[in-house]
Amino acid sequence: MQNGIAQIVEKHPLIPVVTINQIDEVDSIAKKLIAKSIGCVEVTLRTNVSWEAIALFKQKYGDRLSIGVGTVTTSHDVDLCVKSQVDFIVSPGTSQELNEAMLNSGIPFLPGVSTPSEIITGIGYGWGFMKFFPAHLFGGLKALKVYHSLFKEIKFCPTGGINANNYQDYLELKNVIAVGGSWLTA
Repeated sequence: MQNGIAQIVEKHPLIPVVTINQIDEVDSIAKKLIAKSIGCVEVTLRTNVSWEAIALFKQKYGDRLSIGVGTVTTSHDVDLCVKSQVDFIVSPGTSQELNEAMLNSGIPFLPGVSTPSEIITGIGYGWGFMKFFPAHLFGGLKALKVYHSLFKEIKFCPTGGINANNYQDYLELKNVIAVGGSWLTA
């Protein structure tokens, strides 16, 4: 299912989401994560050095960290993920073109959803794991509790507004398998 995303989220309940502004940030972030026994990182595509940072993470730390790419919004982004041989893909939302590109990539992927209609669309694709984003804007814990009563088979990885003070509350929910956030590199 979803090219094996279950193995990623089951192994990594804490997914650091990082935005690299300067390439020299890679080493310090990787060393912090490894020191905290965190085994993965999601690098967002929000800056002009993102792909260079992803390549450096893969080259220097790919044996100790699963390297993911976040903010994937186009099939072209997915093509670059394949070329970069990343370990997983995370999108903030979905489209038919993006969904098909992620599925055809062979790379584990976590599609972003926030509404019941998006979740139902994902179920139609056969997905069992979805990113709930941005969690804090779409009801957070309360929404996920309701979603559990509606979509018992779906496991979520909420991101957006998840922090050191609330991540445990999310992980205690039956339908949350992992959480993502930037607080993990602080």
